[in-house]
Amino acid sequence: MRMIDSGSVLTSKLENEMELLERHVSILKAVIDNEPIGIIRLSETTGYPQHKVRYSLRMLEQEMLIAPSAQGAVTSNEVKGFISHLKEMINNMSRTLLELESILQ
Repeated sequence: MRMIDSGSVLTSKLENEMELLERHVSILKAVIDNEPIGIIRLSETTGYPQHKVRYSLRMLEQEMLIAPSAQGAVTSNEVKGFISHLKEMINNMSRTLLELESILQ
């Protein structure tokens, strides 16, 4: 999901954060679907370069959503709760975006 870069200070931070969240979630989903999975395979599966995969894995590990193993990254018991929370957040953000769009009509 690529957003249009308007170069606006008002929107650029949001666009960057959304792209980062999209990458982290894509990598988390790939771990869920293929665990255990290593960096090279994650890079091939997701299309992200290895250095970005490494960064996302570090963030997901800090959030205690994944753990390293000798065979590659594996999910933790926290994943289901996180996914539920993320879906709720996305629904709330969608409503807010629709409200913002209606204001601009």
